[in-house]
Amino acid sequence: MTATDHALELVAVAAQAAHDKKADQVLAFDVSDQLAITDAFVLASANNERAVGAIVDEVEDKLREAGAKPIRREGHKEGRWVLLDYGEIVVHVQHEEERSFYALERLWSDCPLIPLTLA
Repeated sequence: MTATDHALELVAVAAQAAHDKKADQVLAFDVSDQLAITDAFVLASANNERAVGAIVDEVEDKLREAGAKPIRREGHKEGRWVLLDYGEIVVHVQHEEERSFYALERLWSDCPLIPLTLA
């Protein structure tokens, strides 16, 4: 099983939006074989809380324009690790310290990376 075409489209929109706001280390994983609740994770990070917030706002705006609405949003107030759940995809925007500490890349390293073309 692999991520749906629609999920891959949302991944591309979210990743590009994060990249446009200067997110660091933008990656996406196809987690559809490991999790029944979502198809893909998008990971992005920034070096301060304000930048995390700006990235989150841009991702939400661009996904809204693409017709997607979040099911759940957590962590925005703290600005250290924001999770945006869109059902088919989950976007994690982390402060670089949280990114290093929790090492989601290592946790999901057995899942295939989704190729991203970021302009």
